[in-house]
Amino acid sequence: MRVLHFFKTYWPDTFGGVERTIHAIAKGTAKYGVKSDILSLSKTPLENSVEFDGHMAHKAKLDFEFASTGFSREAFGRFRDLSQKADIVHYHFPWPVMDIVHLTVPPGKPAVVTYHSDIVKQKVLLQFYKPLMFRFLKNVDRIVATSPNYLLSSEVLKRFKSKTTVIPLGLDETDYPKADEATLARWRGRLPDRFLLFVGVLRYYKGVHILLEAAKHNGLDIVIVGSGPMEAELKQAAGQNLHNIHFLGSLSDNDKIAVLELCAGFVFPSHLRSEAFGLSLVEAAMFGKPMISCEIGTGTSYVNRDKETGFVVPPNDVDALSKAMKSIWDDGKGAAVLGAAARDRYLECFTAENMCSEYYRLYRELVGLVP
Repeated sequence: MRVLHFFKTYWPDTFGGVERTIHAIAKGTAKYGVKSDILSLSKTPLENSVEFDGHMAHKAKLDFEFASTGFSREAFGRFRDLSQKADIVHYHFPWPVMDIVHLTVPPGKPAVVTYHSDIVKQKVLLQFYKPLMFRFLKNVDRIVATSPNYLLSSEVLKRFKSKTTVIPLGLDETDYPKADEATLARWRGRLPDRFLLFVGVLRYYKGVHILLEAAKHNGLDIVIVGSGPMEAELKQAAGQNLHNIHFLGSLSDNDKIAVLELCAGFVFPSHLRSEAFGLSLVEAAMFGKPMISCEIGTGTSYVNRDKETGFVVPPNDVDALSKAMKSIWDDGKGAAVLGAAARDRYLECFTAENMCSEYYRLYRELVGLVP
């Protein structure tokens, strides 16, 4: 069986949450005999096709971007050629150009869409895009939501509930080898003895500004891993509070693993629906860390369950966030119980193996191999 994944970006240009999910699906379904191709756009494609971790990453030339949407004339022809070789086309939503390509160059093969997120920020442009979006989603065979929470809360998915299934995102623990002692010792020397951790791209919807305010209230040491468009503004907002706020910027995987191992708990204060799932929460659960997140009606509250694996607080509520942070900080035994439950939930729900077995079952269904 051959599957063509289609999304606007992929390795080596970017490797964010959607890209990591595509990679995990391609890698994990390979053991079932699935051959995967990934087609994406690139400003400077050094080669049209490159092998990456057992699958092929194909590139079409990016012509320009508008409203976070990449456009490419070459993508139409590349998609036509690659889809002819595929048994299934697997789209990753949202990306409006993908809808146009699908409807202009119909693949003539079963098509599935992983619905990663509603379009949240571009509200005005969304009104113009809706007719195309609904036509595209109506045309595909199946839609996958990444959590039952998102299926229930998305007005778009509610329209297509009859052909939507839920397959939670998952991560492969073998991609997170234990940090070596030298790396751990180096970070122990740089960081406070105890700290709470945030990991993520510093974007408007991540709620890090709320975390900074909470840290001013409770004085706890906070380590922030990641960079992004809000970095300078957040550092300025931290102001005189820098004695307990530690910005580390982007880290290598090995260093990130070490910091995850050392932290006392994980804080993920995303306060807007742009945070559709939160793979960083899955990472924290994998490492057995108690978590704090906000109730925004998305997958974050599916990964982190209130008072079971951590605390779920109202969005944009500094006092509630500060109180949850203090609860983890002050109750070591309670935090350990929450962390152990988070680890159990990862093993039960969020491994790459679980995700990929479900996608393989869906693939077989689409090509008629199972009822």
